[in-house]
Amino acid sequence: MPNNQHLKQIYKIAVIPGDGIGPEIMDQALKILKAVEHSHQCQFEYKELLAGGAAWDKFGKHLPKMTLQECQNSDAILFGAVGGPADAQDSPKWQNAEKNVILGLRKHFDLFANLRPIKNHETCNIEHKTRVDFVIVRELIGGIYFGKHKIMKHKTHNMKQGFIAEDIMRYSSEEIERILRVGFLTAQKRQKRLILVDKANVLETSKLWRKIAENIKNDYNDVHLDYMFIDNAAYQLAKDPKQFDVIVTENMFGDILSDEAAVWAQSLGMIPSASLGAGTFGLYEPAHGSAPKYTGKDIANPVAMILSAALMLRHSFGLENSANIIEKAVAEVINKGYGTPDLKPRKVVGTQEMGDLITKAL
Repeated sequence: MPNNQHLKQIYKIAVIPGDGIGPEIMDQALKILKAVEHSHQCQFEYKELLAGGAAWDKFGKHLPKMTLQECQNSDAILFGAVGGPADAQDSPKWQNAEKNVILGLRKHFDLFANLRPIKNHETCNIEHKTRVDFVIVRELIGGIYFGKHKIMKHKTHNMKQGFIAEDIMRYSSEEIERILRVGFLTAQKRQKRLILVDKANVLETSKLWRKIAENIKNDYNDVHLDYMFIDNAAYQLAKDPKQFDVIVTENMFGDILSDEAAVWAQSLGMIPSASLGAGTFGLYEPAHGSAPKYTGKDIANPVAMILSAALMLRHSFGLENSANIIEKAVAEVINKGYGTPDLKPRKVVGTQEMGDLITKAL
């Protein structure tokens, strides 16, 4: 993906705090960006927008046209989280809120590539002290999540009425090739090892993924390409994550593996993500959800949100140095033993103090 240094110094950011803990962690990310702006001679212009339950209260829609239009006029989207309490999902305000917003934004802006860096730190409370550092490249707007879904009535063999549900997984050669190329390019910038995760012993879509990978691998002769079935990949990820450098995979498999991988970072609150298209525009969000039960308690982990802002600086604005400095500041604070309760650190701090410590470390 593009990471060249832009000539312009003013960057327009569409800020969507969302629901639940979204506004709390977003405040910390903006705090960091203001510190970067002050010391790195660049300027950010923010436009705060509504989505999810917050948008429903005002517009009766989860993703209003106004929000889409303002996002289109921006250089990137910085996104918190959307969604409501588990026991309120049947209410119009919350029903399909996450699906309507997240999938809607991805599809509207053709953000087909999701990058999730998985990394832990020296003081991480993992039993075996395994240090991990790899990236999952996930196809984001195809596959079973965006295929046809239907449920039909039918009569069973004993003539009773039942139901059949159907979800279609579909991929075109073009969709596969473009995400594979992102995987290869990502591997070129790291240890030059790429693993394609699929289920080619069963699925026709996976067989096509392998065929396309074989067709284009010679364009990236410096990258070693290997293959792994999804069930084995899940096992290997739990057993020996150090063997991975870059994983590339389809939408649903990537969704599952990236949440499993969060165990090695100790918390979903540590996993940032970048959703990218063909240009520099992207959507940046933490991997976790809105966590309504933690709202307003000053215990939510803001690190994934802050690291997502760093990814925005790197991939959309070409500010590699600024992104590196934020990531080093996060590592410094965590390695000194500070962290929110989910990390079980030596020195427990709240959401705001964690943001303050990282800002100070800059």
